[in-house]
Amino acid sequence: MSISAKFRRELRSQAHHLKPVVMVGSNGVTDAVLAEIERALTDHELIKVKIASQDREQRKTDSLAICEQLQAELVQNIGNIAVIYRENPEEE
Repeated sequence: MSISAKFRRELRSQAHHLKPVVMVGSNGVTDAVLAEIERALTDHELIKVKIASQDREQRKTDSLAICEQLQAELVQNIGNIAVIYRENPEEE
């Protein structure tokens, strides 16, 4: 699933006012964190996740791992915040 540049821009503008709903702590991407992100994506489709790593590459790796495991799209990664989107087919 790949989203267009135009749709990505729209999602970034929608996410601008959102607060992070899940925080990835020092233990990294655990099953409990994935379950919480799964629930949040099911409820909201578009979420922000705060990743508490000081290492830029680790934050990027964690963001991509979350998206890969949950079949979601990484919309944006700024600092320690990742914006993640997954369409909820039941929302139609």
